[in-house]
Amino acid sequence: MTVALGHAAPARRRRLGPGALLAALAACLVAAVIVALGVGPFAIAPARIAAILQDVLAGRAPPAESAVDAAVLLTIRLPRIALAIVAGGVLALAGAVMQGLFRNPLADPGVLGVSSGAAVGAVGMIVLGERMPDLLPRALIPWLQPGMAFLCGLGATAFVYAVARQAGALRPMTMLLAGIAVNAMAGALTGFFTFMSGESQLRMITFWTMGSLGHGAWSAMLPALVPLLLSPVLLLPLARRLDVLLLGEREAGHLGIDPEAVRRRASVGVALGVGAAVALTGVIGFIGIVAPHVVRLLIGPAHRALLPAAALGGAILLLVSDIAARMVVAPAELPIGLVTALIGGPFFLWLLLRRAG
Repeated sequence: MTVALGHAAPARRRRLGPGALLAALAACLVAAVIVALGVGPFAIAPARIAAILQDVLAGRAPPAESAVDAAVLLTIRLPRIALAIVAGGVLALAGAVMQGLFRNPLADPGVLGVSSGAAVGAVGMIVLGERMPDLLPRALIPWLQPGMAFLCGLGATAFVYAVARQAGALRPMTMLLAGIAVNAMAGALTGFFTFMSGESQLRMITFWTMGSLGHGAWSAMLPALVPLLLSPVLLLPLARRLDVLLLGEREAGHLGIDPEAVRRRASVGVALGVGAAVALTGVIGFIGIVAPHVVRLLIGPAHRALLPAAALGGAILLLVSDIAARMVVAPAELPIGLVTALIGGPFFLWLLLRRAG
């Protein structure tokens, strides 16, 4: 307990109940969705949104005067919002699991190399993949870049796991050091491909490495649904085991928990979810640090409530960041990674200073 100088020890900080926080986060997410549907360079009135959605749910075609609004709403904004919710939720969930696994609130999904590995795959396809369409069926062409990003993200995580395993027991510090090395090598490869790129390729690389939801479409998200949905299936049941690991590995072993099995399952779940999210959105930083830590401050470290609350918080944070990215320099669009960095950077510094104090 912290004692303020010159004052009596303060009472223990009161935290929200898990149910109250989950309900509040769900309400905030609904409000953010409503705002995201209407705002943008092309504004749509709430009444028009409600009428279009009502027509769609009833199986009717929107009237002619609403055709443009319906096209923007159904083909651009709804898939973009869905992508923000799914990607933000998975990134934050993965971050909460990594923080519990490493027992460090500064850990994020990138420690396993999945984000940097995905960046290598995507940037490599941008620079070297111009001739690939001539060798592949036309139906596969749209999946070249996200598919390679996903595979390289999984490969980087598998390499981190293999190196850590080869170095001895699969311990958090070994995985962390292996992840640092893989991130450094992946960053060098990404820089090499960037150096080789032309002007048009460089612009694509810039937007991809800074993250964007602008390429979100229903057709692009469908193949990624399997890993995106499988990730929470693997990660959410780890809540109790992560709580036990907070006591220490020896104590967890005495209570029947196998730390290495937990790390294996967590690594697979994080690699699948984050790899698929990064393949769709590019590299978006700080979501996996900020959302879980804010939730932890509000309800404590128990993972049964922390994991779903972090997922909701990540979805809200990425959706609000996307609204800001679309509005700040409208009709142009900021890379969403710039917005999340402006939010996450100061928070990260505050967290470091708070831990130091």
